[in-house]
Amino acid sequence: MVTKLQGAIIAAGRGERLRVSTRDDLPKPLVKLGGEAMLSRQARALLAAGATSVVAVINSETARVGKEISLQTPPALRLVVRDTANSMETMLALGDLLEPGWFIASTVDAVIPQIELVRFVNESREKIEACREKNLAGVLAVTRWRGEDKPLFADVTENGLILGLGNRQTSLVTAGLYFLSTRVFDFAADARRAGLDALRRFLALLIERGMRLDSIEIDGSIDVDEASDLDAARRAIRKMP
Repeated sequence: MVTKLQGAIIAAGRGERLRVSTRDDLPKPLVKLGGEAMLSRQARALLAAGATSVVAVINSETARVGKEISLQTPPALRLVVRDTANSMETMLALGDLLEPGWFIASTVDAVIPQIELVRFVNESREKIEACREKNLAGVLAVTRWRGEDKPLFADVTENGLILGLGNRQTSLVTAGLYFLSTRVFDFAADARRAGLDALRRFLALLIERGMRLDSIEIDGSIDVDEASDLDAARRAIRKMP
């Protein structure tokens, strides 16, 4: 039973591809979408989707620049500064920050229509409460692959069970949105012993270790990696209700 839903944002990367393509030296979490920093916008979206509070892991540069520009954030957002080595370590840092239970996590650059975000949360709750398997680790949002570079492909059954995650091309890719149990942090030591260096590899490890990950397909998500993605996200936001 999902009683309390915590929110989390993975935002400790530097966003080099976006900086190079936009020639903007702002850390990615502080780049504006719809007149609001991506970090603040994502926190507000998670809160509106049902999270009771949100913690964001950011790096020291984002913290410094955010203070310089007087970044405005929702009161329910807690910023934690960690200069992590990679996206997996950013995710694992949440293990020290969240209470045992369930949480909804997103990457800071996953732009998702609010109606789809709310649907994902509601349907994830339903899946979790209907599942009797003790090895359930959570639910991942997936979307149709549109030719983006370096996607994480998902091999999914008709009922949404994820059989595998990796580079083998399928029609679905992960969308940077996760509804997970804090039990995933039990595998932190395994992941580090294996020398894993990315969140995608950690998620694949969960499946390899016998944990169940389900999926829900969402529509309209944009992963903001380059200037063209940022332009597309800004256009999409202007059309959102």
